[in-house]
Amino acid sequence: MENKVKRIGVLTSGGDAPGMNAAIRAVARTAQYLGIDCVGIRRGWNGLINGDIMPLDGHSVNGIINRGGTMLYSARSAEFMTEEGQMRAVQTCKFLGIDGVVAIGGDGTFRGCLDLSRHGVSVIGIPGTIDNDIACSHYSIGFDTACNTAVDAVDKLRDTMQSHERCSVVEVMGHHAGHLALYVGLAVGATAVLVPEKKYDFEQDVLEKIRTARLAGKTHYMVIVAEGVGSAMDVAKEIADATGLDPRVTVLGHVQRGGTPTARDRVTASRLGYLAVRALAEGKTNRIACIQHGDYVDVDMEEGLAMKKSLSELSLAALDAFTGA
Repeated sequence: MENKVKRIGVLTSGGDAPGMNAAIRAVARTAQYLGIDCVGIRRGWNGLINGDIMPLDGHSVNGIINRGGTMLYSARSAEFMTEEGQMRAVQTCKFLGIDGVVAIGGDGTFRGCLDLSRHGVSVIGIPGTIDNDIACSHYSIGFDTACNTAVDAVDKLRDTMQSHERCSVVEVMGHHAGHLALYVGLAVGATAVLVPEKKYDFEQDVLEKIRTARLAGKTHYMVIVAEGVGSAMDVAKEIADATGLDPRVTVLGHVQRGGTPTARDRVTASRLGYLAVRALAEGKTNRIACIQHGDYVDVDMEEGLAMKKSLSELSLAALDAFTGA
């Protein structure tokens, strides 16, 4: 097969996710294997505008598959959202001979891809976000690691909450998506879980769950709150006012973004990186490399961005069945 591109760039944009380095490594090694030059674009779209690049080959990505974060750094770019900024990025591509770009990130990253592609640069996106909210892909790089990080933290909190017979309210990431909160809540056997996709009734979804747990013999309670629902501090105050309990709040914050990626995230990132480069080599553009029903496929980027992703009814039903008691 004759490669349709001679030189490609790879960048990471938006919030970082464990496994991004594994994806960068896969892109660089696959490009080398196919005889395509590869450069790393540092600091996201800003780096493309300013020509902030570094050569990438099999040697330069040695030892990064197990590292969290992103060796290419990540940044949000207000300038790239303007026509002038996009044209500067296009000029950089022309000057450096970059035929295609692999962009690792979320919805905002992919919308940047579309802007770039309208000016003739081939683009492929790879889902990388701990929120797991890319609708066209059943899984996003970083989700498994973030879940395990949160589960480990909650398990440690449970030890001290149990010792003092307290209620713990834990805030996890997820502005618009509750996948992380739901998954973690099920994994730790939480007393209650609040997600942005489901409007909650404080009496039924929190207080009654705590009462049910107490009647079942529990003396400590774990409430998981996705940040998109509201402040964990506010939830804790409501619990204190209604029950007389003394809830302790823990906001896990950016610790969920870091850490050594799990085997699942390393392998997923490697396979998606390989798929992305193959797509560019075949002359494809405006595609997202993703996972659907267990298969690794590429889908049209505009169609993918138009899709909506919600929590499954089975997961929500399981949540109702397992929480409280």
